[in-house]
Amino acid sequence: MKLLTLIRHAKSSWKQPGVEDFARPLNGRGKRDAATMGQRLAAVGFLPDVILSSPAKRARSTAMRLGKEIGYPKSAIAFEEGIYHATSDQLLLIVRKLDDTLGHAALIGHNPGFTALSDLLSQEYIGDMPTCSVVRLQLDVSSWQDVQRKCGKLLDFDYPKRASDSETE
Repeated sequence: MKLLTLIRHAKSSWKQPGVEDFARPLNGRGKRDAATMGQRLAAVGFLPDVILSSPAKRARSTAMRLGKEIGYPKSAIAFEEGIYHATSDQLLLIVRKLDDTLGHAALIGHNPGFTALSDLLSQEYIGDMPTCSVVRLQLDVSSWQDVQRKCGKLLDFDYPKRASDSETE
């Protein structure tokens, strides 16, 4: 079994017109949400063997804030250019290239690729990953190279507004 966690970057700022997409920072809510989700993950003992993040500023900031909350060293966070604007097929190739000594990998990046990858791997459809959402999948493989369509079981799908959503139901 392998564990794969997909984390969509937190809410970004659109306040500065003309800032290129890659350089967009987190807004205030995004900064708070990244810390909140990191605290939720820390509370369940979340600590992946590797964190691979898109190098885009908003994903990088999300990775750093989450990493701080879960006790993952900043210097150990790896940045993978291929995650930025990746399709589900491109993300799948990144996953398949992971070292088999890793039992749990976390990727931090962008939609629509992350939602599509979750739907591709899981036997459950999640609809859409809101900003700063976390999808945890248990993959029925012993090697990352063997990851394929519908090989995963959805363990958890969490997002910042989930607590308030369940209170209104």
